[in-house]
Amino acid sequence: MKLHNNSISISVIIPTYNRWPAVSRAIDSVIAQTEPGDEIIVVDDGSIDHTSENLRLHYGKRIKIIKQANHGVSHARNRGIEQATGNWIALLDSDDEWMREKLQKQKAIISANRECVLCHTNEIWIRDGKPQKQMKKHTKFGGDIFRNCLPLCVISPSSALIKRDIFSTTGLFDETLPACEDYDLWLRICCKHPTHYLAEPLLIKYGGHDDQLSKKYWGMDRFRIQSLHKLLRQTMLTEAQRQNTLDMLEQKTIILLKGAVKHHNHEQIEQCRSLAAEYSFNVPDALQ
Repeated sequence: MKLHNNSISISVIIPTYNRWPAVSRAIDSVIAQTEPGDEIIVVDDGSIDHTSENLRLHYGKRIKIIKQANHGVSHARNRGIEQATGNWIALLDSDDEWMREKLQKQKAIISANRECVLCHTNEIWIRDGKPQKQMKKHTKFGGDIFRNCLPLCVISPSSALIKRDIFSTTGLFDETLPACEDYDLWLRICCKHPTHYLAEPLLIKYGGHDDQLSKKYWGMDRFRIQSLHKLLRQTMLTEAQRQNTLDMLEQKTIILLKGAVKHHNHEQIEQCRSLAAEYSFNVPDALQ
């Protein structure tokens, strides 16, 4: 695939599953950018609500549609990235919306900082039609943010602008993770590279609907533990990063074990105890 190496070209990737007409709001916000992207790729992940047909009718050749059987958001994003022609990838979830100057302001950042591989922004949260105040734990940062990424995801995929080349070294989204796949990717990028952050809210995130992954799956830390365990098996971490990762893995494993014991989840209990034994975690006697 030939990439545009001498200039900034942006491919916008929008995965969607049964979200017509919500996805049209996301697409409209891309088309309305003061500096639009170079292509819009919508990956229809097996929708049965006629999403692809409606997209073709409403947008024609202004967007590229990839229709596939349902494989989940990670597979859909990866498929879009693989088909993209730009040297930068902008992700946008189909239930979110960009402010009009988002790409323009991010392009200014990456133009002025040639070492940049990841730029993200602040955001506005709307839940059930009402603005929501973000908690302190969701505070976002720029620079060396690996430690900030360990507790939970602090970069919204819909705010991220990612240099295409970085995927050749970090890999794409982990398709074995049904959730927290973004958390997993940010750890792999941020352990090696600083990020650039725009404190201005340039993204609107809409929550409260029933098909959000956070509602679909219980115990999201299960997937973060899987990601941390995988990261420790790789050789990309510095010694300090490895210790920070071990500390977070121990903390999350003990918390998950407590919940499993409380709810008599014997399979989860055994998995947590096995992990604790592998890393010699200090498990309270009551959880042994």
